[in-house]
Amino acid sequence: MDPKAISELVKTGKVYDLGMDYYVGMPHHPNHPPFTFSLTKVHGDMMYPDGVSAANCLFSTGGHTGTHMDAHGHIAVDHKVYGVGDITPHQDYEGLREAGIDKVAPVVSRGVCLDIAGLRGVDCLGHEDGVSREDLEGACARQGVEVRPGDAVLIRTGWIRYYPEARKYIAHHEGCPGLVESGAQWLVEKGAAIAGGDTVALEQTPAHNLPVHQILLVQNGVHIIEVLNLDELAADGVSEFLFMVSPLKIRGGTASPVRPVAVA
Repeated sequence: MDPKAISELVKTGKVYDLGMDYYVGMPHHPNHPPFTFSLTKVHGDMMYPDGVSAANCLFSTGGHTGTHMDAHGHIAVDHKVYGVGDITPHQDYEGLREAGIDKVAPVVSRGVCLDIAGLRGVDCLGHEDGVSREDLEGACARQGVEVRPGDAVLIRTGWIRYYPEARKYIAHHEGCPGLVESGAQWLVEKGAAIAGGDTVALEQTPAHNLPVHQILLVQNGVHIIEVLNLDELAADGVSEFLFMVSPLKIRGGTASPVRPVAVA
């Protein structure tokens, strides 16, 4: 980014951690593996000279578990993936040879947080609430901010408050609030490069054919980040900021855990 653009975004230097904790029992979508963790060595199991010891851990997780970024290759329609076309010859169970998360460069960009819960005057949206074009436009007007080409646009519903209650947060049968098709189209028209949200799927669920993922990922190559904590940004009234996120270089992966940061 242009140093001048960075200086215009960073006014106080306060850093906001937008990622959520990983722990055994954390929320995970039933289509994706859970997070597992164990200490493989505790202090005292193996001693080095002079009383030195090392504890070690082992963990496994699904790429789409916890705060994560989707690769373009995560979703296909009729086997077609953004920027690739037919993904069939470029995939096997060892990974995606095209459109994997390892192809995604670290992101340093302007970020915008649109507080839809705040727009509606509630702490948290309900199961049945979709986030439309009108909601996004209304949030921009209320917050005095505009979305520009290349932005990371983060949408707050307030749903992250349920993260400690795994079943309530996932709400697989009841559904979660989130982006609907008109909102996704608006983001594309504005030139957003990344769309993020504080729910497990970004889009309103149930969404059996993932229409928002189709619009953003498959048709327009807009990366999606899910399970973000946007409450502190909203509490401080921060609408624009320097946004940074870097996925792990998991060769052929469909997603990566991330720990995004906003600096305002």
